[in-house]
Amino acid sequence: MSDLELVQDFVNSADLEEQRDDLQDARGLVRWLAVHRLAGAHARARETDAADARAVREALRELLRANNGIAVDEASAAATLDAAARRAGLTVCFQAGAIQLVPRERGVHGALGRVLAAAAEAMADGSWQRLKACRADECRWAFVDRARNHSRQWCDMRICGNREKARVFRERHA
Repeated sequence: MSDLELVQDFVNSADLEEQRDDLQDARGLVRWLAVHRLAGAHARARETDAADARAVREALRELLRANNGIAVDEASAAATLDAAARRAGLTVCFQAGAIQLVPRERGVHGALGRVLAAAAEAMADGSWQRLKACRADECRWAFVDRARNHSRQWCDMRICGNREKARVFRERHA
């Protein structure tokens, strides 16, 4: 799984339209981490860990909204991510002739550190700007913008894009 895909999957662990949150509680967090091979099936998490994971997810979502041209509080999102990186003990390591961020902590904090490391790697390699959150406030689904000119704004033009076009049309003709 690529760095972008991991971050995308993590952000999409909540479907705002369907009101589904895979990280709603500690059990859901452990399940999500196990499915994504970031922690073992027998990992332990507390409810505070699930709350931390949700905060990290929403901070990442805010940065993805910024990638889509939406004004957000990037400083607040960065502060949340910085705190999570400290809890994970993210450390720069030189492995096989490359620089990598590796969490010193294990368990949930280490697993979240791996998500943050994936985001940092994407930022460093330039692919981060392609990862966006849908402009529709009720959606905000993360997607990779594969358009040649990087101008995609909606997770799905047939759903969110169409709704927005219809809304603009109604406002114009009201």
